[in-house]
Amino acid sequence: MAASHFLAARSIDHVVLERGTVANSWRTERWDSLRLLTPNWQSRLPGQHYDGPDPDGYMTAGEVAEFIDRFAESSRAPVRPHTTVTSLRRTDDGYQVDTDQGGLRCDTVVIASGACNLPVVPAWSGAVPDSVTQLTPFDYRGPAQLADGPVLVVGASATGVQLAAEIQRSGRQVTLATGEHVRMPRTYRGRDVLWWMDASGVWDQRHDEVPDLTRARRLGSPQLVGTDERTTLDLNALTDLGVELVGRASTVRDHELLFSGGLRNVVALADLKQDRLLTGFDEWATRTGVDGDVKPVERFETTRVAASPRLRLDLRGIRTVLWATGFRADYSWLDTPVAGQVVDGKGQLRHDGGVVDSPGLYALGLPVLRRRRSTYIHGIEDDAREVVGHLAGHLGTGQ
Repeated sequence: MAASHFLAARSIDHVVLERGTVANSWRTERWDSLRLLTPNWQSRLPGQHYDGPDPDGYMTAGEVAEFIDRFAESSRAPVRPHTTVTSLRRTDDGYQVDTDQGGLRCDTVVIASGACNLPVVPAWSGAVPDSVTQLTPFDYRGPAQLADGPVLVVGASATGVQLAAEIQRSGRQVTLATGEHVRMPRTYRGRDVLWWMDASGVWDQRHDEVPDLTRARRLGSPQLVGTDERTTLDLNALTDLGVELVGRASTVRDHELLFSGGLRNVVALADLKQDRLLTGFDEWATRTGVDGDVKPVERFETTRVAASPRLRLDLRGIRTVLWATGFRADYSWLDTPVAGQVVDGKGQLRHDGGVVDSPGLYALGLPVLRRRRSTYIHGIEDDAREVVGHLAGHLGTGQ
């Protein structure tokens, strides 16, 4: 709909195809307690900013859906709901889009289906015993749906740590399999850490300035949670709750899940990167004269790890495995010739700042699309403006 806003401003005829209703994924694919990682004041779309009574709070999934609903209504976006795209193929003069409601021919297409259409689950998950219930974040709604007994959460990015904490608080013993992650405090020197990301310009870094763009686009969400108390939810906080930390899950063998022995190295790297990020904030504050407006410099305890974390877990003693191992985009609806041209061997869309490797084909809503903030709601406005500008040039309507 951000693309629609700028297309309408340029008087470019278009339609928005939606498989469900507006904000469908926020209504149907989120657990009950989910809140945005970003504070409310950062919730902004073209021409619409948060104007409620709690700018430092964090929206629930339902509130996000309402926020997007208002944007759709005010922008009068030409949305066709309950229309599922089944294929996209090139024609001599553009693209043919087939849907379960009929076909359309168009000169250009913007793929805005996002990067989180399908949960990622390891191929060896099929070796997990049948006695264990396996869930993904798309299936999970709350602890009440889980059987009593121990739970294994696999993945330590934002989703994994949030669900591990929630389930542990419900009285079930949680083991958290921990791979690479991004550690951040919820607040730093009296301000939300995402204020620092925004104010210091970290989020403004363009995609063509990022040293390892491929890696940056594959990083998980930082270990943050949105709560009224603005609490930090890192691995130390989980340990304090009683969650057991183990290394990255590697495979299942004879009913046992094996973990890597690199947990200490993984957490040390996350600690190091957090310190580097905070040092960068401090240097920016000193350079710009912000030091006097914020609290003194802070540093945080290194991540605590057991002397000998377990390397294997008998899954016959586990009732539920929750795979918080990330998400991936679904491009199965791209016709084979198009997919072969624009999707790489790892299922990622080939694009340069949202300009896909097929004339007239564009993308929005992917990680670090044009800037580091692209993944977040407040990052879409600049991305959509620039992508639609390129699209207009392709159509010959001018920049």
